[in-house]
Amino acid sequence: MTVKQQMQPLPLADVKIADAFWSPRLEVNRAVTIPHQYKQCKATGRIDAFRLKWKQGDPNPPHIFWDSDVSKWIEAAAYTLAAHPDRALEKLLDETIDLIVSAQQPDGYLNTHYTVVEPGRRWTNLKDCHELYCAGTLMESAVAYVQATGKRKFLDTVCRYTDYIATIFGTKPGQKRGYCGHEEIELALVKLFKATGRDKYLKLAKYFVDERGRRHPHYFDVEAPGRTPYPNMPPDNNYTYFQAHKPLRKQDEVVGHAVRSMYICAGMADVAALTDDAALLRACRKLWDSATLHKMYVTGGVGSNTTGEAFTGNYDLPNQSAYAETCAAIGLVFFAQRMLQLEADARYADVLERSLYNGSLAGVSLDGKKFFYVNPLASSGNHHRSEWFGCACCPPNIARLLASLGQYIYSASDSALYAHLYVGSNAKVRMGGSTVILTQKTNYPWDGAIDFVIRPARPMTFDLMLRIPGWCRKYKLTVNGKACRAPLVKGYARLRRTWAAGDCVQLVLDMPVERLAAHPAVAEACGKVALQRGPLLYCLEQTDNTAPVGSILLGEKAWLTARFNRKLMGGVTVIEGEGLTPDAGPWKKALYQEAPKPRYKRVKFRAVPYALWDNRRGGAMLVWLPRA
Repeated sequence: MTVKQQMQPLPLADVKIADAFWSPRLEVNRAVTIPHQYKQCKATGRIDAFRLKWKQGDPNPPHIFWDSDVSKWIEAAAYTLAAHPDRALEKLLDETIDLIVSAQQPDGYLNTHYTVVEPGRRWTNLKDCHELYCAGTLMESAVAYVQATGKRKFLDTVCRYTDYIATIFGTKPGQKRGYCGHEEIELALVKLFKATGRDKYLKLAKYFVDERGRRHPHYFDVEAPGRTPYPNMPPDNNYTYFQAHKPLRKQDEVVGHAVRSMYICAGMADVAALTDDAALLRACRKLWDSATLHKMYVTGGVGSNTTGEAFTGNYDLPNQSAYAETCAAIGLVFFAQRMLQLEADARYADVLERSLYNGSLAGVSLDGKKFFYVNPLASSGNHHRSEWFGCACCPPNIARLLASLGQYIYSASDSALYAHLYVGSNAKVRMGGSTVILTQKTNYPWDGAIDFVIRPARPMTFDLMLRIPGWCRKYKLTVNGKACRAPLVKGYARLRRTWAAGDCVQLVLDMPVERLAAHPAVAEACGKVALQRGPLLYCLEQTDNTAPVGSILLGEKAWLTARFNRKLMGGVTVIEGEGLTPDAGPWKKALYQEAPKPRYKRVKFRAVPYALWDNRRGGAMLVWLPRA
């Protein structure tokens, strides 16, 4: 078997988004969220930590993961510059980057915690202390910044740090045979390799993938036998928490900390693609199936257990106690995108879309200033977004995902152009030795009509591949106003023709309200349904409903209708319907009594997209409705 990428995502600079749904969110991200996060990083000491002025005995020591929060903020801000030049933001980035560069040590090392808080203890606690994770986020942000601005100062600094890391880790005599307890550097090294062409970075990524889980003896035991784990970390022998219980090629179930699991899966897919590693790709497929067929919430969230922010057993998907960290949903998006480029299969894009529109997007409020770390599927009314967190990985992570949205919409090969997501946009596509301009217009996800205009520089023959979402049962295709039939290839409608400037394609996806059921083994969803329309999952919020949302049952033949409400949360399609709620009339003043004959009364209800919950008055929320 030969591992070969079927296509490549379009560069972010070549995709300009102009979309009724996404453009307002991206503008809030640019104008509100990114400045807000800078202020938080500044106020909490994260940015000034790079001044290296902290001394023993001072308050607020630089934490082991602070550097990563600043790096992800830089990455998010850099992505916005690619689409929206902003001199003030670029100046602020340059100042922050100058500060980071000034903190680099003479040998290339760059980490605030180990430079001032624990000097002399570099690389002594890889398992618990995020040293390589922070290095990886620096790599990602440096690549984003040079691509947005062309300025190499930050990239050169990070390359010098990475060159130093490459002397520390590896299989040569005197090198450490270790790897980070919190994966991420693997995928970051691949980005750095692609940006610089330096083979040593890909080789280092491959080393970290290859070395993970070798156990004779286990590196985490070798580096510090008998160490007391860092607070909130599992016992030393819980290797599954770190996905280090066995070599990655032999793993077939996602386990442990969900964010780390998704990051290493993304890194594995990257390395498999670039090193022609069929065994690694097979492991990626097994881990994908484990995550998405057995352990994924209907929102596209993953990691159900609060203890350890972790995966548990198959079908263990509680609702109100769900953890479903925002970063884990984003990690699943990363994993999905990489598998999609490798196999051009819409099943990956379907999950990418589900997680993007639901589990990830819920992570930030409409005003751009509040964030979910945890994303339950039910709430009694006491779960709300916060402006910041002590462990603040999620806010800059969702900011960088939104700012980089253009990278997820299209991909291209020499002979095919793929549309994975339906987002109003203009794209410049380089393929077959020429250029194609593709314009997409749509009101998706509120409407299923998508219009494309294709403008090749010269008449060109290629495949236009349009994803037919897994939730769509019926669709129509026209080319230049004439109905056409197109074969489905792994979930994509393939339109092959010689395209001329001005050719028009319309795809209309049927988008009724659907009732979703979970696998019978998902105990907390048994006998219940969730409402979905298009890519959006819906929930009931108490602020929209007169009956307690937890008391509403949905009859098998109850009517459901979708209606666009222009006045609600900036314009949103709601689902309205009629349910049943128990009549408390027969009950006496008792907590329990002999079961009376069931009596119900009809009640109207409204559901809103899950991604938008908790943006208004607080109250209960529910995704899964009991069947009447």
